[in-house]
Amino acid sequence: MIGTWNLVRLALRRDRIILPVWIIAIVGITLSTATALEELYPVGQARQQLSLTANTNPAFLAMLGPLRDAHTLGGLLAWRWGLLAALAAGVMSMLLVTRHTRAEEEAGRLELIGSTVVGRHAPLAAAVLTAFGANVLIGGLIVALLLGKGLPAEGAIAFASSITVTGWAFTAVSAFTAQLSENSRTANSMAGAVVAGTYLVRAAGDSAGDSGPTWLTWLSPLGWAEQVHAFAGDRYWVFALPLALVVVLLTTSAVIVTKRDVGLGLLPTRLGSARGAPSLRSPFGLAWRLQRGSLIGWTAGLFLLGVVYGSIAQAVGDMVNDNPLMKKVISAIGGSGGLIDIYLATIFGMIGMISSIYLVQATLRLRSEETSFRAEPLLATPVSRPAWVASHFLFAIVGGALVLGAAGLGVGLTHGLREGDVGGILPRMLGAALAQLPAAWVVAGIALVLFGLFPQLTGVTWGVLGACLVLTMFGPVMKLPQLLMDLSPFTHLPKLPGATWTAEPLLWLVGAALVLVAAGFAGFRRRDLTT
Repeated sequence: MIGTWNLVRLALRRDRIILPVWIIAIVGITLSTATALEELYPVGQARQQLSLTANTNPAFLAMLGPLRDAHTLGGLLAWRWGLLAALAAGVMSMLLVTRHTRAEEEAGRLELIGSTVVGRHAPLAAAVLTAFGANVLIGGLIVALLLGKGLPAEGAIAFASSITVTGWAFTAVSAFTAQLSENSRTANSMAGAVVAGTYLVRAAGDSAGDSGPTWLTWLSPLGWAEQVHAFAGDRYWVFALPLALVVVLLTTSAVIVTKRDVGLGLLPTRLGSARGAPSLRSPFGLAWRLQRGSLIGWTAGLFLLGVVYGSIAQAVGDMVNDNPLMKKVISAIGGSGGLIDIYLATIFGMIGMISSIYLVQATLRLRSEETSFRAEPLLATPVSRPAWVASHFLFAIVGGALVLGAAGLGVGLTHGLREGDVGGILPRMLGAALAQLPAAWVVAGIALVLFGLFPQLTGVTWGVLGACLVLTMFGPVMKLPQLLMDLSPFTHLPKLPGATWTAEPLLWLVGAALVLVAAGFAGFRRRDLTT
């Protein structure tokens, strides 16, 4: 364990931008959600109607779980945000651990560090401690915020602890998957599959009904977080399950670390073809080989997300109609169509920002290739710098359209089938989804500008995306100044499908994206590599 604390300091230094973004986002959304629920559901009939709708609609149960106590603000918060906050903490922990373990081995830096006075267990321990500390900080801040809103201390601690301990559980999962493969992307994919699988298993258990396999919820760490019953009984004994999982997986990972060679995984690496495919003769073919897995995964994921949101559109419309205050607040968000269209407009706004994560990932793959010293040999061939940049940035431009189109297709098919009008609803949903694309292009353009001009600051792009999320989704609820909310490109998009379509803001956003992209290309042509 020698050198563990020095490696913790190094991890905090490297994550000084992205880690605070995660923490502020999770804690900030918790506060804004509590504030919004307080206004949307005052004590009385509105909460009773919400409880009836939430606990009888299978789509709501699958997405958020059961609403156990609609009479208190804490109970509403635990239902509306508890599961999603635990999921966000799990994803943060997964990415954090892989970044500081398997990714470091793959890049060869861990072998260099290991040649100094550093114990064999120190890198894994440092990554785990960093993730544990981030989750503890999130939990502590949430407890302080909820106590400040007058919620009972016991429920606040149970709610925050369910988020923290779930983050610990997925920290252990990621520590284990990092030992299996010698590729960081494969390790992240395996851990991500576990996260997605636990969400789906829990969803199946929650939506099964009294006569179905509700026991499936107990097979999922996310289900354990839900079974704590924060603000509705506070069952602390449930924490024994994720803590036991943490002990088993971390112990197993620590043993595997001492049994394998540095840089290798427990699973054997599949040998590739002795000859490269003809498609790899161009930079675009190589970029497709590197980016295709991410593009296919994001396309499938957002299609499924669209299916979920499309399936509950009608139920949300009925619930809103029964709550005059909620009807007023949702109408204030934007849009001039029916309440279901306004709900869908809000959903598409959120999907647009989620899709921006993919666009940023596709763009920043350029920086990853550069810092891994794979770009320099490629650019030593007749491949030009603009061609290499364009080969990857194409996936941000065209891939973003595919991802958003998949989400629109999912919403349009499910909502259209429920309404019996697929031919009329599907084109409207596709148009509403693709209307988010210019704003997502602006975010990708910012990532390309930072890559081309200030490559050391490419991580700032995630902070920009987080700020866009807060300003667009929670600005109206938090009553922020309009001038401040206008800093987000997503604020300027028409609220489709409910609002009247106007091309002017979309053209302005496309123009801004073109300027940013041109600046990024020009900057990269003039700077040195790996600077």
